[in-house]
Amino acid sequence: MAKVLLGFMGAGKSTIARGLDPDFVDMDVVIEQGIGMPIADFFKVKGEAALRKVESEILDDLLKTDLVISTGGGVVVSSRNRELLKKNADNIYLKADFETLYQRIASDKENQRPLFLNNSKEALAAIFKERQAWYEEVASQVVDVATLSPEEIIEELR
Repeated sequence: MAKVLLGFMGAGKSTIARGLDPDFVDMDVVIEQGIGMPIADFFKVKGEAALRKVESEILDDLLKTDLVISTGGGVVVSSRNRELLKKNADNIYLKADFETLYQRIASDKENQRPLFLNNSKEALAAIFKERQAWYEEVASQVVDVATLSPEEIIEELR
């Protein structure tokens, strides 16, 4: 059974996944390898529906493994993905309030996310609110990461 980390941008999915298992799978990297280009470029050329189809196929395959998986923040947008995730018993929602996440995203100069760059703070808050319900719908465990260090989160999940 896969251990799947879910959450909005800035929740720490990749950081926590790496701490749980150095050989974790970053789903966005797998998608980019599969499509042969950055996700943002594929999204522009082929559209969201095509991206979500590829994402669902990869998610379906990964859920059949025993790997630690860091998902993209939008994995829950697709109803197909939510159905796949509901069949997995170990989905961990790394939850934080929007303001905390927004500050983390804004201060991360290394990883400038297109969703952040192309939306107002208000639009991003609306996306967060919509996705939050979906994360909770598929989560088997919720960890509030707003005030915990990565080390504390990793320790809690072990």
